[in-house]
Amino acid sequence: MAITVHCDIVSAEAEIFSGLVELVVAHGSLGDLGIAPGHAPLITELKPGPIRLVKQGGEQEVYYISGGFLEVQPSMVKVLADTVIRAGDLDEAAAQTALKEAEKALQGKGAEFDYSSAAARLAEAAAQLRTVQQVRKKYGG
Repeated sequence: MAITVHCDIVSAEAEIFSGLVELVVAHGSLGDLGIAPGHAPLITELKPGPIRLVKQGGEQEVYYISGGFLEVQPSMVKVLADTVIRAGDLDEAAAQTALKEAEKALQGKGAEFDYSSAAARLAEAAAQLRTVQQVRKKYGG
């Protein structure tokens, strides 16, 4: 049996996952992170996108997070995010529509245009679409 570490994924609404994992892969502010049992303690910001868990026994689960923080301690890994959605529950068509709407908003700047809000919507829609496509391509979801 593989070595595991306890992992919790928590959103503002609820605890999404709690259990033993062999590996956590997430998109940090400086690039992708792979967290395995015995990893050095760390706290880092997470960017919007997929987070993949390899659970005890090798089964994989993928979630979309809107961004947040990852904390690694000797006996646990904790992901704190505003929004967490199971990748299988993401709607690809809705993500594509949101991406197109955000791109239009960036092109059609008006007098009261909020660039940072439009850019954030664009980044979130692109990350959701990337998550759906990654699950379909790599994990057969």
